[in-house]
Amino acid sequence: MRVIVDGYNVARDDPATEALPEEEQRAALVRRLAVRGQTLFGTCAIVVVFDGRSDGAVESVGSVEARFSGDRIADDVIVGLARPGDVVVTSDRELTERCQKVGARVLPGKSAFEGAKPSRKSRRTRYPASTVGIPDGGNLITEELKRLWLDDESSEQESET
Repeated sequence: MRVIVDGYNVARDDPATEALPEEEQRAALVRRLAVRGQTLFGTCAIVVVFDGRSDGAVESVGSVEARFSGDRIADDVIVGLARPGDVVVTSDRELTERCQKVGARVLPGKSAFEGAKPSRKSRRTRYPASTVGIPDGGNLITEELKRLWLDDESSEQESET
């Protein structure tokens, strides 16, 4: 069995990579498949197809082969690779139909990394306010220490001048 992944389609559906720039999405998807591919899909060859790069390059990361479609559309490359018994991972409806016609089984892109958490890079949340989870009066110690340290620093600077 071989697993063929619609690269950018799956990367955009993956909570861990969806907010990353395209190049980082590609690298992250290939790395994750190299690390977790056998766990996700069992023992198999994994091929990830991406649109682009005019040379139609093929790169390998661990057991994952990353192909670029060159002058063709990635969907056409995927259909050309798909055989009965292969699994194609995509959320593209048209590609799903085309792959099923050649006998490949199709898994939705979201199912590939269902339990994935959003990338740390994509989180734009700030550290909670200093009062979150601190009981009333809890910051008094901090304020007292700041006052003492600042007083000590200012008196040291005055004595040096």
